[in-house]
Amino acid sequence: MAELPRLNNIIRALEAGQHALTCFAPAHVDSAVGMSASKYDGCVFEMEHNPWDSGRLRDCLQYMLNRAQIAKAGLVPPVTPLVRVPVNGIEMAQWQAKQALDVGCFGIVFPHISTVEEAANAVGACRYPRLKSAKYYEPVGIRGDGPTAAARYWGIGQQEYYQKADVWPLNPQGEIFVILQIEDTRGVENLDAMLTKVPGIGAILIGEGDLGQELGIPRQYEHPELLKWMARVVETCKKHNVVVGHPHVESGNVERIVKEGYRFLMMAPVQSFGHFTAAQKTVGRS
Repeated sequence: MAELPRLNNIIRALEAGQHALTCFAPAHVDSAVGMSASKYDGCVFEMEHNPWDSGRLRDCLQYMLNRAQIAKAGLVPPVTPLVRVPVNGIEMAQWQAKQALDVGCFGIVFPHISTVEEAANAVGACRYPRLKSAKYYEPVGIRGDGPTAAARYWGIGQQEYYQKADVWPLNPQGEIFVILQIEDTRGVENLDAMLTKVPGIGAILIGEGDLGQELGIPRQYEHPELLKWMARVVETCKKHNVVVGHPHVESGNVERIVKEGYRFLMMAPVQSFGHFTAAQKTVGRS
């Protein structure tokens, strides 16, 4: 059997040493259709601050499919769909990640992760259980077994899906990208321990909005105190060779952000692709 191609374009870009260009997208079918024809590597359907609706999420994933593109380029979706789930890390929830993966999402953004235990729960929620003697055993998988819809969406058989449905970069064959949001000072202080003790984290995404709230400088994204805490996150990620992401990339800040070492770039949620164009030019992806 021929080796399957890399299905997750976010992982594909990062493996090639490139920046992953992404954005948040509302979970509506019109948005999904628009995103499917864009030049982003991936999009994150926003369901933390919007109502959680797994049926709507499933519809969005289906509307991202384009039969002409599939006939021309094969199984790899040009824009990789992920979702941000609504539960905070402290809630130690798993079911929303399970439902999102079961409909075919290629990754999960977990908000408000502040401890090693919360980080391990998030990564474990994206992994199937396996024998203790198995390779890549930890973090222990806790995802329930229901792969039928996801395998169909990915366009592969169930056994092939089991091989691919693991977290990258822990498992080099994995196609699932786990993003943990660090959104408070406790999370920043515990990040070194998280990255030391919890393998399988694809990227750390700074939640600068909530972090700024805690610091008493809400929505002041260029405030020196906020930038100081964000720099701590970047340096910790560099120490562990883990991708770090920025959620508010705009035309005016993209050069600074790229220079500082961010590689998972999320364009500001506006009705224009102007910020994407600026980021594309800055990182040489035009």
